[in-house]
Amino acid sequence: MTNPSPWRATVLTLFPEMFPGPLGVSLAGRALASGLWEIEARDIRASATDRHRSVDDTPAGGGPGMVLRADVLAAAIDAVGVSPDRPKLLMSPRGRPLTQARVAELAQGPGPLIVCGRFEGIDQRVIDARGLEEVSIGDYVLSGGEIAALALIDACVRLLPGVMGKEASGTEESFSDGLLEYPQYTRPQLFEGVPIPDILTSGDHAKVAAWRRAQSEVLTAARRPDLWAQIPPKAPNRPGRQKAPKNKTDG
Repeated sequence: MTNPSPWRATVLTLFPEMFPGPLGVSLAGRALASGLWEIEARDIRASATDRHRSVDDTPAGGGPGMVLRADVLAAAIDAVGVSPDRPKLLMSPRGRPLTQARVAELAQGPGPLIVCGRFEGIDQRVIDARGLEEVSIGDYVLSGGEIAALALIDACVRLLPGVMGKEASGTEESFSDGLLEYPQYTRPQLFEGVPIPDILTSGDHAKVAAWRRAQSEVLTAARRPDLWAQIPPKAPNRPGRQKAPKNKTDG
């Protein structure tokens, strides 16, 4: 179903100047300029009420660092006037890992509100009161949620209709079917004595597809056993999982 208006990302941050940043170039940038999607970065400090525009305070119970205040952040969220159909996300290392499936869901909707934390985090009460969905892009800690927000938005934008050159480009990639992407090759035919695997230049599309699938399975099993464990076994009447066939580039 086509959205009545462009997909829109609204970002709440202490550093609105970080947006659109890298999203203003390449595929995302061209799509932004042509109106296929929109981005709005709002300064959380605009909702501060004191003359110093304070947004944080010391953590209750003691400890290092500072915590974003619930009242200031809640006011910033409320000022956006988010419609109920727009997800409200908080970029957080303790959130659920972002997956390609979740990215696809977000890309099919109207676009999210994304809260970027800073300091030691944000007051839990505003997470609960405003129903923020905590999302993580990996098991590491960044200085703030802005870089994570850029990654999430980029992943969504490239799936929007009209953004990528070929619709198939978004379906034959890592994670699109639960597997890592197969190895890619292009000219020259011979590079430092290593040729493109013969099967890829054979013209036999069925064999090419089977080779790519086998390569994806081997890579996924070796590098991401967590993903491999989630892939259901093939039906009894179909060939079982196979090892990737050897080619001249294999060891």
